[in-house]
Amino acid sequence: MRTSSAARPPRAAPSGPPRRPRPPRPDWSGAARGPLPALALFAAVRLAGILAVILTNALAGRPLVRNLAHSWDSRWYLHIATHGYGHLIWITPQGTVQTDWAFFPLYPLLVRALVTASPLTPGRAALLIAWTAAGVAAYGIHLIGRHLYGRAVATALVALWAALPQAVELTIAYTESLFAALAAWSLYCVLKGRWLWAGSLAAAAGLARPSGFAVAFAVCLTAGHQVLRRRGRVPARLWAGAAVAPLGWLGYVLWVGGRTGDVLGGYFAVQSAWESRFDFGAGSLRFLRVLLLYGGGVVYPAALLIVAAALLLFALLCLDRAPLPLVLFAGVLVLLVIGGSGSFSSKPRFLLPAFPLLIPMAHALTRTWWRGRSRAVVVYGALALTSLLFGTYVTAVAHSPL
Repeated sequence: MRTSSAARPPRAAPSGPPRRPRPPRPDWSGAARGPLPALALFAAVRLAGILAVILTNALAGRPLVRNLAHSWDSRWYLHIATHGYGHLIWITPQGTVQTDWAFFPLYPLLVRALVTASPLTPGRAALLIAWTAAGVAAYGIHLIGRHLYGRAVATALVALWAALPQAVELTIAYTESLFAALAAWSLYCVLKGRWLWAGSLAAAAGLARPSGFAVAFAVCLTAGHQVLRRRGRVPARLWAGAAVAPLGWLGYVLWVGGRTGDVLGGYFAVQSAWESRFDFGAGSLRFLRVLLLYGGGVVYPAALLIVAAALLLFALLCLDRAPLPLVLFAGVLVLLVIGGSGSFSSKPRFLLPAFPLLIPMAHALTRTWWRGRSRAVVVYGALALTSLLFGTYVTAVAHSPL
């Protein structure tokens, strides 16, 4: 016999205020699958590099961060940021006059703006910009790697970039990190078909370094390839992006030419005074001959090994059939290093923004990881330790020109 609802005893009223529903727990799985692990590893390796330089300076009784913010080219950038162009020259022992017009303006302009808007000194502002740009570059590199090859290769690509032997230059007051950031994001926009952004970032990269035209070259030739492939049926924004891309580099070169009285050749004359010109590899061959005959300590043989490795990696990148803009960008930087004159110890620095060269190594490291994580950790640990030791030696011990 069923009990009617009227016969059921009433439920006791709840005591106290009603309980609020618990907020949903945050889901960190998406973040873990995103760029955070790669960026955290990048930051850890580069922070270890900074601490190694500071500790070495402390043991030697030198100012802790002086050679991070006030070494070699950094002094020229800081002087431009403080006083502007045309106020600093250097006369070499051979009587050659070197001027500050050889240095492109974007980095010192950013330093000047940050100093004006904050209580930071020029040296600290320069370091903050360089460190921030390095992180932005790592994020852009991760996006490119993930877009093309997936999360694992993207993480390996960022990790390898952090552990390059010359990666210490990402943490000193130089333009490589800024240039790499602009290049990575411009190339990412090319891969995504965002042509106006690609051209604008390429123009900014052209204001950052003399080799900045490599980004514009990659953007313009990739745009031309799209025009040919689609038989001219391309959106107007592609034409606009290709037109804007070279304006930064070209504008500064013409401005320097106007200041020197030789619009077309003035900038290249300024660069020649710094022994920086494209001589089709004659300077590299002379260096190789001297190195083989007389030796060169640690820095110069290491520089030669890095350049040789870059040539091999570029060949592997081409065999891997990487996307056209990445091959063009890396190829121009490798060509400038091989065919350009100047101090050979600086050539690894010029290759630092050429992150596409690391794509074959990223594939190999990813395969090693899946075969055995311990083996991959040992391999990467050895690369990172070598990077820290070499970077500390070059920066804080040998004081080699970078």
